[in-house]
Amino acid sequence: MLLSEVVGTVDVVAGTRSRLAKTEALAGLLSRLAPDEIVPAVGFLTASPRQGRIGVGWRSLSALDTRHADVPSLTVLDVDAALDELAAAGGAGSVAARRGALEALASRATTREWDFVARVILGELRTGALEGVLLDAIAQASGQGAAAVRRAAMLAGDLGATARIALAEPAGALDAVGLEVGRPVLPMLASTAATVAAAIATAGEAAGSSAREAGVSRSSVEYKLDGARIQVHRDGDSVRVYTRNLADITARVPEIVEIVRGLPAERLILDGETLSLDEDGGPRLFQDTMARFGSETAPQFVLRPWFFDVLHADGRDLIDEPLCARQAVLEAVAGPWRVPGIVTADAGAAERLSREALAAGHEGVVVKGIDSPYAAGRRGKSWIKVKPVLTYDLVVLAVEWGSGRRTGQLSNLHLGALDAAGEFGEPGGFVMVGKTFKGLTDELLRWQTDFFPTIQTHRSAYAVHVRPETVVEIAIDGVQRSTRYPGGVALRFARVKGYRPDKSPADADMIQTLRALLR
Repeated sequence: MLLSEVVGTVDVVAGTRSRLAKTEALAGLLSRLAPDEIVPAVGFLTASPRQGRIGVGWRSLSALDTRHADVPSLTVLDVDAALDELAAAGGAGSVAARRGALEALASRATTREWDFVARVILGELRTGALEGVLLDAIAQASGQGAAAVRRAAMLAGDLGATARIALAEPAGALDAVGLEVGRPVLPMLASTAATVAAAIATAGEAAGSSAREAGVSRSSVEYKLDGARIQVHRDGDSVRVYTRNLADITARVPEIVEIVRGLPAERLILDGETLSLDEDGGPRLFQDTMARFGSETAPQFVLRPWFFDVLHADGRDLIDEPLCARQAVLEAVAGPWRVPGIVTADAGAAERLSREALAAGHEGVVVKGIDSPYAAGRRGKSWIKVKPVLTYDLVVLAVEWGSGRRTGQLSNLHLGALDAAGEFGEPGGFVMVGKTFKGLTDELLRWQTDFFPTIQTHRSAYAVHVRPETVVEIAIDGVQRSTRYPGGVALRFARVKGYRPDKSPADADMIQTLRALLR
């Protein structure tokens, strides 16, 4: 398939707000792909090439001065092979090698195609072709059930691989996709509630019918740690550790590997968090944990795992079993390393645990429906996090130049929430919900001033507008109605808690979540 067909489809998808029209356009494209083109093409559509990071940034692309082709000739596999070459470049001479490969690719692409390829490389393709739309398109193109496609994607943790199975493999292959030790799955996510009582009530509403009929809807209430999400797979002596984005960080966390090797089970998939304790037994800053994740050098402090779920244990898949059953297995295989918590129907007991967690320096609690299955990749009502100060993950849209003491520095952040459904703009885009310069240390101000110009899209007289890819955790006291912002909501007393390099823009909180606080 010519790349120009992919580009044309992306233009159609970006030009409509209709989910049905997007799905039909994508399904038409997917149905025309050859089997070996499916995985690369899905990577292009999601701006997530199968090669991952290829060592090319905005500066490298903007420095090119190449004459583009007049007639489309590049195929999907041509571009995929060029990305392979870019990803393989390393060591001495790698800069020149990458530049040569980029120039060769740019010269074969038309201007329109090169704009598309550059945005794919930078991860900034904004078409509204979110995962949910693509999943629907895969189901339509393959003639298979949407539920089967979605479950396979969750368990495979790979949209491209799921599309290939659905479109190119025999009927029934999707149903055969299951948990596989060593292959990370999409993590289950938590919604947010303002109070423990509200979380208990919501989890109760989501409880199974048997629990509701009995008039008892107990919940598991666990510490909410300010750590980094980990998923750990063990197969005998082989242990692999993955982040929430499914990146393999095994080599960087040898202490976690050794702990899991010592557990009384040969095959495991564990879900949890990790952070380090200081000399007084309190949690270190989240930034310290992330620094460990990003470093290949000898650790300055030790990371400790806290596990709160188990998806597989010695041949038994647990993902569809209720949380109470999974917790019993977790206690047996990883009891000393479990997150502290209780199972209760008493909101008062849950509130006391929350105060205990806060006193220990943690963020709050997570309330979970005790009969809920593990819904990989979903953010529903079965898991609800409660923090005394509301925090949300938002995306930086622009940064204003400071004044006074901050003259010459990029200071005031423009913050956006994810609009997955396109209710207030482009599907998959971001809706501005406020600004803040509070909570920024001198170190962060220096970092912002150096970093954001490297991802700028354009400048105005007072601000640097940037690609929406930097996630920042913002603490707020609440929200208020606003006619200034298209989402109708503005943050109250927003302040920066910290940047979240472990999260992608797709992990940002949604505008609907913030609007719900108005009720």
